[in-house]
Amino acid sequence: TGKSILLDTLCTDLARSPGVVARHEGDAAAALASAARRIEAGYEVPYLAHATMEPMNCTAHVRRDGCDIWAPTQFQTASQGKAAEITGLRPETVQVHTTMLGGGFGRRAELDFITDAVETSKAEGAPVKVIYSREDDVQHDFYRPATYNVLAAGLGPDGYPVAWTHRIVGPSILARMFPRSVRNGIDNSSVEGAANLPYDIPNIQVDWVHRETGVPVGFWRSVGNSQNAFIKESFFDELAAAGGKDPYELRRRLLASQPRLLGVLELAATQAGWGGPLPVGRARGIAVHESFGSFVAEVAEISVANGTVTVHRVVCAVDCGQVVNPDTVEAQMESAIVYGLSAALHGEITIDRGRVVQGNFDTYPPLRMSEMPRVEVHIVPS
Repeated sequence: TGKSILLDTLCTDLARSPGVVARHEGDAAAALASAARRIEAGYEVPYLAHATMEPMNCTAHVRRDGCDIWAPTQFQTASQGKAAEITGLRPETVQVHTTMLGGGFGRRAELDFITDAVETSKAEGAPVKVIYSREDDVQHDFYRPATYNVLAAGLGPDGYPVAWTHRIVGPSILARMFPRSVRNGIDNSSVEGAANLPYDIPNIQVDWVHRETGVPVGFWRSVGNSQNAFIKESFFDELAAAGGKDPYELRRRLLASQPRLLGVLELAATQAGWGGPLPVGRARGIAVHESFGSFVAEVAEISVANGTVTVHRVVCAVDCGQVVNPDTVEAQMESAIVYGLSAALHGEITIDRGRVVQGNFDTYPPLRMSEMPRVEVHIVPS
């Protein structure tokens, strides 16, 4: 399976050995050794496909004197360069016409569907339109990396954290796409959302172990933040439970020096009625994260029956700076919630004998309309 490719003996052995340091503050090892209580956890996240609603497609017309490309691409410069390489034309004779994107999410930064159309048009000497089937799309993606994460934290006698360590083992997107961006042995896209842990904990160590698996990986919506936010916020909740702290109040205390994160945290909690009564069988969870200059907190109201999680309501607070069009911001956050819930509740790409098992929305389901919670988005004035 996809998990066994990553979570093999070598991978778990690597997780026991120090990686390349992405953040080092204080002395986490000593603080863990002397802590009143130590908490450890392992988190695994699987490969994920992009599954854009519009599959990959491109129309190309190669001629002796030029080439025209019509494509929903996120990477026009590279598309032009790839077409020039294939055809032998000068780059300035390649015209890229960007169409509307039926979902991008990083998938349309790849060049495979551009290459297919240009090579075929060159061979046929005529305009060619290539459209991937859904099975082509899911089974020949550049997937969000699967990673294996080992975390440990130490609590003081008062139940507050004194140390935090996080080791990430997984493949590198940048090593494949932009190898010069891997500096000092670190792929920043792999550690984003983990190395910049915002909580006021005196001893922090975050490191990364590069482990290639042979499965092609690429940028997926919010990249490393999509998995590292889930991992660090979930582990933070484990610390709150172990120390007997309210997860909201513990975040408030440890974000005192982070005014924008604190602001969205308090807004989301207030609007969600944190600490107030809930219908029987329901519970609330809270999380906060910063990604690409936007600060977001969310409160989810859920229930669990027979092992099935139902998300009834999500209250979102976002501080993304100056807002030009509030409707666009709300739509972006609602869409991100759909993507996040799809990943958390359903998403997993597995590999069997070198082939991707999933092929369409029956085996790789997005969130269904019947599963969609009520969503409230509150935008912080800036």
